[in-house]
Amino acid sequence: MELILVPKWLLSIGLALILAVQQHSSNCSAMATKIPAIIVFGDSTVDAGNNNQILTLLKSNFHPYGRDFSGGRPTGRFSNGRIPPDFISEAFGLRPIVPAYLDPTYNITDFAIGVCFASAGTGYDSATSDVLNVMPLWKEIEYYKEYQNKLKAYVGHRRARTILKQAVYLVSLGTNDFLENYYIFPRRRLKYTIDEYQDFLIEISTNFLKELYSLGARKISLTGLPPMGCLPLERTLNIFGNNECDDKLNKVALKFNAMLKSMTTKLNDELPGLILVFTESVYGLLYSMINNPASYGTSTLIIIINLYTLESY
Repeated sequence: MELILVPKWLLSIGLALILAVQQHSSNCSAMATKIPAIIVFGDSTVDAGNNNQILTLLKSNFHPYGRDFSGGRPTGRFSNGRIPPDFISEAFGLRPIVPAYLDPTYNITDFAIGVCFASAGTGYDSATSDVLNVMPLWKEIEYYKEYQNKLKAYVGHRRARTILKQAVYLVSLGTNDFLENYYIFPRRRLKYTIDEYQDFLIEISTNFLKELYSLGARKISLTGLPPMGCLPLERTLNIFGNNECDDKLNKVALKFNAMLKSMTTKLNDELPGLILVFTESVYGLLYSMINNPASYGTSTLIIIINLYTLESY
């Protein structure tokens, strides 16, 4: 059995995404016959190593990252092993990994069945990506457009359109906008209240998903925020709260998740043929694991310990 000691909420995201996509199929095997590729956007929760290829300090190309990956090598994934898109790809009968688009060891023959555009440290807000000089969300889209052209040249226009339409798109980001941007630097706080900032992010998310749709995406899984106030750094800083979870941050996450869920419903109604699934269970699953680890078994307790040991963006 493969035991993955993942940073933050990666395990729960993987479970939630698999369950969410399966909602639209009677069983995983049947769904697998319809899924030609996994295409990924987001932050460190799903970055397969793109940050290795850009000028940023935010990298995970050193040990202990990758110690349980095939060959025991760090790949740029913010985990000691595989990350959720890798497991999801394998669950749908595709490759056991989804490679990073900027990784020079892969090419379009690999990307035709799975590709990752995510960049650790990024967010919906471009100002968030500026903090550690990582790829903003709009740049991920630009690389996706470039990928589309390469795919058309490789398999032909008709087959490329089919792949892009039938692929499952995984989108996971948002935490950095609050923890690495809004609550750290004054730029956004001087312009927006926290409620206004959430509205601002929802507008960006809406436009991003609409652009994905216009580019051919039809099956999208959007991951919500975890209980941000329970992350290691936030608990450490919560001195006056006895280093327990920061309820204020958790309430922000819950409200933002509710807004994402409402946006999801609206877009599904507006855009013909769109299957947009919001995986809100990420919050509840991780919060429950943190507060009741024994009820999930010994392996989960080990994972929770490592959630508090390995902090990443």
